[in-house]
Amino acid sequence: MMSKLRTWLSRQNVSRDLLLLLLIGGLYSLGIFLSSTFVNIYLWKQSNSYTDIALYNLSIYIFQPLTFIVAGRWAKKMDRVIVLRTGVTVLSLFFLTVLVVGERAASFNLMLGALLGIGYGFYWLAYNVLTFEITEPDTRDFFNGFLGVLQSLGGMTGPLLAGFIISRLNNFTGYTVIFSASFALFIVAVLVSFGLSRRKARGNFSFRRIITERKHNVDWKRILNAHVAQGFREGTFLFAVSIWIFLLTKNELSLGVFNLVYSGFSFMFYFLVSRWVKPKRRKTSIFISGLCLYVSVVILLFSSTMPLLLLYAAVAGVFFPLLYVPYVSLTYDVIGRSWNAAEMRIEYIVVREIFLNMGRVLSILVFLGAITFIPPETGIPYILLLVGGGHFLIYFFIRGIDSKPPRVTHN
Repeated sequence: MMSKLRTWLSRQNVSRDLLLLLLIGGLYSLGIFLSSTFVNIYLWKQSNSYTDIALYNLSIYIFQPLTFIVAGRWAKKMDRVIVLRTGVTVLSLFFLTVLVVGERAASFNLMLGALLGIGYGFYWLAYNVLTFEITEPDTRDFFNGFLGVLQSLGGMTGPLLAGFIISRLNNFTGYTVIFSASFALFIVAVLVSFGLSRRKARGNFSFRRIITERKHNVDWKRILNAHVAQGFREGTFLFAVSIWIFLLTKNELSLGVFNLVYSGFSFMFYFLVSRWVKPKRRKTSIFISGLCLYVSVVILLFSSTMPLLLLYAAVAGVFFPLLYVPYVSLTYDVIGRSWNAAEMRIEYIVVREIFLNMGRVLSILVFLGAITFIPPETGIPYILLLVGGGHFLIYFFIRGIDSKPPRVTHN
C-alpha cells in the first residue's frame, strides 16, 4: 500500500512516517473544520455576546503557548509521538465536554477555551517537531503543500456537511451530531498515531536560551517578529469572520458554502504551489499574497450579499496557500540554520509558538478594547481593517532573511 502511494506521488524519498503524519494531519483537519467554526456560532447563539466569544478565543491563545512550554519539556523527556497522542486525546475530550455541557456551553466559555488551547498546544508542538524531523529541506514544500491539500479537503467537506446537518435538524440537535463526529475522528487519529516510529530527544529543555538567541541571530529575530504579525491577523479573524458571515446570512449552511468556496480554491492552489514556489521565489510569493489578502478585507467589509462573500472566500483561498507554504518552509529553514538546531529544535518550535500567540492575544485585546468604547456592529469593520494587515507585514520582517535552504539537515 505504502509503495503504491509513493509511486502515485512520484516521490521515492517519501517515508512511511511522513505519510502517516499527513494522514493524522488530514484527520485533524477534518475533525476541526467539521466543528471548530460552529463552536463559535454555538456559543454566539447561546449568549449573543461578542465579549464571551472573544474571551473564549483569548483563553485558547493564552493556554496554547503555556502548554507548548510544558509539551516541549515533555518532548525532551519522552517519546514525542506520545505528546502528539496526548494532544489529540485532549482535543477529543474538548468535544466530549461540549457534548456534556450542551446548551450551557456559553457559561463555560473560559474552561472550554482552556481545554482547546491545551489540546492545540500538545498537538501542534509534537506535529511541528515531527514535521521538522521527518521532512528534509527538499521535501518540506511538498509536505506543506500536500498537508494544505488535505486541510482544504477538510475545509471543503467539513463545514458544508456540518452546515447542512445543523440547518436540517431542530434546535441544537445538529450541533450534537457534528461534535460527536469530530470526537470520533480524533479517536481514529489517536489510533493512527500508534503506527509512527518512536522518536526521543536528549538534553535539557532550554527555551529561554532560544528566546535570547534573537540577540545573536538576526534571521531568527526576523522570523519571530513575522509570527507576531501573523498572529495579529489570526487572533481576531479566526472567530470574527465566521460571526460576521452568520449575522449577514442568518444561516449555518451559508457559512458552510462560504468555507466550501474558500477551501475549494485553497485545495487547487495548495496542490499547485508546492510545484510553483521554489526557494528563490518564496519572498515574492509572500509579498504578493500578503498584499492581496489585506486588500481582500475591503471586499469582506462591503459584502452585503452572498456572491460578494463568496468572492472574498475565493480570493482568500487563492492567496493564503501562496503565503503559507513558502512562509512555513522559510521558517523551518531558518531554524535549520540556527544555533544548535539538532538538539534545540523543540525549543525553537516552542518559542515560535509563543510569539505567534503573542500576536493573537494582542489582536483579541485590541478587539475587546474597541468594542468597549464602540458598538460592535460599528467597530468590527475598523478592527478588521486594522488587524487584517498582519499577513502583509510578514514580508517586511522576512525580506532580509537568507532564503537559501540549509546545506545540512538537522533531522
